[in-house]
Amino acid sequence: MVNPTILSQIQFYITIGFHFIFPPLSIGLSWYIAYLLTRYIRSKDQYYKDMAWFWIKLFATTVAIGIPTGVLMEFQFGMNWSEFSRFVGEVFATLILLEVFFAFFLESVFLGVILSGMRTKKISDRILWFSSMMVALGTTLSSFWILAANSWMQTPGIPGEPGSGWDIVGDKAVLTNFWDVVFTPSMFARFFHTVNACLIAGAFFIIGISCLYLLKDRHHKFAYDSLRVALVVSIALSIIQGFFGHWQSTIVATYQPAKFAAQEGLFETTASAPLVIFAILDDSRVFFELGIPFLLSFLTWGDPNATVTGLDAFALEDRPSVLLSFYPFHLMVMIGIFLVGVAALGVYLLWKKGLTDQSSKLRKWFLRLGVLAAPLTLISINLGWITAESGRQPWIIQGVLRTADAASAAPGEEIIFSLITYILTYIVLFIAWILVMRRIFNKGPSLGKIEEVVV
Repeated sequence: MVNPTILSQIQFYITIGFHFIFPPLSIGLSWYIAYLLTRYIRSKDQYYKDMAWFWIKLFATTVAIGIPTGVLMEFQFGMNWSEFSRFVGEVFATLILLEVFFAFFLESVFLGVILSGMRTKKISDRILWFSSMMVALGTTLSSFWILAANSWMQTPGIPGEPGSGWDIVGDKAVLTNFWDVVFTPSMFARFFHTVNACLIAGAFFIIGISCLYLLKDRHHKFAYDSLRVALVVSIALSIIQGFFGHWQSTIVATYQPAKFAAQEGLFETTASAPLVIFAILDDSRVFFELGIPFLLSFLTWGDPNATVTGLDAFALEDRPSVLLSFYPFHLMVMIGIFLVGVAALGVYLLWKKGLTDQSSKLRKWFLRLGVLAAPLTLISINLGWITAESGRQPWIIQGVLRTADAASAAPGEEIIFSLITYILTYIVLFIAWILVMRRIFNKGPSLGKIEEVVV
């Protein structure tokens, strides 16, 4: 019989992984919609409002699926992780409550205003614009509180110490300083790295839809105009993401050295450590590796001769899985490099006016790669999440509470039943999302009129 804790982890990974498809798209699309309505307010050109309406429908569909998957995700804390909830309820629930406020109230209420205003035309343009800004702000602030909660779990500090913001009284965690809990040492790096990844995901989603229209020889002006903005945004944010990723890595190396060693495949504490580009390894040893000498030490500590802590510095029971840290991390980086290449190719074609040359083979290759890039971006984000969460194991709260001690005392059979139920529910929701998105795509942008919403 499989360990119930492992079953609960599998269920939580599936739950989070599926839900994490939708928030990145919501964040990225919300800011693009706000941009389009800003252009409309300034120019009074109906074209921008009609463009916004197309993306609003895709955004609303995504939110409509993202909300129930988020609710199901939060059920896990009571179903599978009751000991965790009992221990940290006062600290953790405060942050989750604020996320719910921004996600379910700020974002949802103003999205309702936008949908109503677009359909009835009884709401002023400035209210529509203001609502779009509130939706974009709501999606971003929602992620802020979720990432604050996760950052506290990653770098909680020492209970009762100045600056930690919490303490243990009896057998429960209690909040002593709200802002210290929110702004942990890893919060800013995690927030900017993750939100920037979400904005990149939104940009590549727009690129994918636009490229697909051009491949099908439909809606040329709409696709070109959307593509131009998304390409400029994607290449700029992809370059910035490299700096945010480096910042995040140095934070991990400082506060979670075991996770850092696992994601880098470093089994032994090493001076002048190489940066491993490719390796064949398992959780106990390396069979083959290809690396760049000194580079890991230099990138991490700014000194090519610096010592980087390896897994040998930690007891076996305190080490994370190397397989679940190293390979997802490196696949994420590989996809990131691919996305930069796609964006750079698109910007080059934009500069050379090659996007309008339908006889160009390079253009056709870019359009195909642009379609492929959209789902790869979401896969990359999920790989980053797997790296972050697997690397924290065996702790659910780093250095404070072990995952095995946080699980509910539920029989394995019950967890398997709920796991199957969740998977079937997610399959239905995913199919529904794809079908509605496909319907919106096939109908295309209605430039010149606003029709009824289809969600």
